[in-house]
Amino acid sequence: MDLDFSGKVALITGGANGIGRAAALGFAKGGAKVVLVDRGRASGEARFVVADVTKSAEVRDYVKAALDAYGSIDCFFNNAGIEGKWAHTAEYDEDMFDTVIGVNVKGVFLGLRHVLPVMLQQKSGAIVNTASVAGLVATPGMPAYVASKHAVIGLTKTAAGEVARQGIRVNAVCPGPVDTRMIHSLEAQLSPADPASISRRYQSAIPMGRYVTPEEIANTVLFLCSDAASAITGAQYVIDGGRTAVGGAVTQVMQS
Repeated sequence: MDLDFSGKVALITGGANGIGRAAALGFAKGGAKVVLVDRGRASGEARFVVADVTKSAEVRDYVKAALDAYGSIDCFFNNAGIEGKWAHTAEYDEDMFDTVIGVNVKGVFLGLRHVLPVMLQQKSGAIVNTASVAGLVATPGMPAYVASKHAVIGLTKTAAGEVARQGIRVNAVCPGPVDTRMIHSLEAQLSPADPASISRRYQSAIPMGRYVTPEEIANTVLFLCSDAASAITGAQYVIDGGRTAVGGAVTQVMQS
């Protein structure tokens, strides 16, 4: 998507791969200066910061690094997240639950907590949090992930209502299954011997007949961070190939 981000600074967590990387490339193409945050190093021209998004001091440090480098944060893609393990609620590991909630909820909260004061001082800014269709409907076998993504939508709406009159917009994207490491990890958990069979069944249950691409999610993120979305805040945008429109057909794949 060709949007003008000349003179803007885009900060992206979970930026080394997948949706985060696709968004980084889109922002850079639009002329933005890009700061990527992830747990591991990434290749490319963007400035990179290694950080654990669950640690307040490290979140504060990645915000400071962006400000030290470029002086502002105009767009914040609060994207870092993990899927956890597949298991029914009655059998779900407590430590894994804490880990997923830590990254997906506390990590998003801390990003908001430390970026919003910068934007409030600027009196401008756009934030996009990565939720999921799992924040809107259930996915059996993923209690921690589903709970975390419902929470992201709640954080998005709360923050949006708090800062709208200060020139800041906060929205969420809700991807369906995306062709990234995360969905392939789940395929392998569901059928270690034949993950491709899960992929075929899952994609056949999606009305579009395929997984969404990282670039398709990134296009919506770029739009929501652009001036073209100047009246949009507190919203969640579903990008799922029609998955939530048909509901149960897809969740049956995860149950069986």
